[in-house]
Amino acid sequence: MDIYTFLEKHGIPYERHDHPPVFTCEQAREMVPDLPAAETKNLFVKDKKGKHHMLVVVGYDKSVDLRALSDVLGVGRLGLASADRLKRFLGVEPGSVTLLALINDSEHVVEVFVDAEVWKANALRCHPLVNTATLVISRKDMERIFGITGHAWNVIDIPGRGTEE
Repeated sequence: MDIYTFLEKHGIPYERHDHPPVFTCEQAREMVPDLPAAETKNLFVKDKKGKHHMLVVVGYDKSVDLRALSDVLGVGRLGLASADRLKRFLGVEPGSVTLLALINDSEHVVEVFVDAEVWKANALRCHPLVNTATLVISRKDMERIFGITGHAWNVIDIPGRGTEE
């Protein structure tokens, strides 16, 4: 489904900013204007056996400690999921991982974990399923999106590695 059709259909307002493709947080800081929303980094991870798939959302500056997160969540060793799994479960390419991709997870395979620090923001930055634009969507409207897609979300303190960048 087209993300803009989805947002319009459900009356979810957004602010759109087009930019050159960005693949890293550093590139996003250079090419995306300063927006009134939390800067998010999205990781699509799976457990060792491939039974659990998770979308982990943190701020740009947090380096996630996947080993510690595995322990917190009580799952086998976590690692980044392959591009094939990303496409199969969320319908996006590497560099375009976003909470909005949950619209493509109709089977509810993907679990959602948002860092508590990010969830304090009034709005979040999200790619609209491609990395050539950034949308600003309020936290309240993100909650509505989760409800529409049928995804539970978990707000937790996601463990970081060492000194934050």
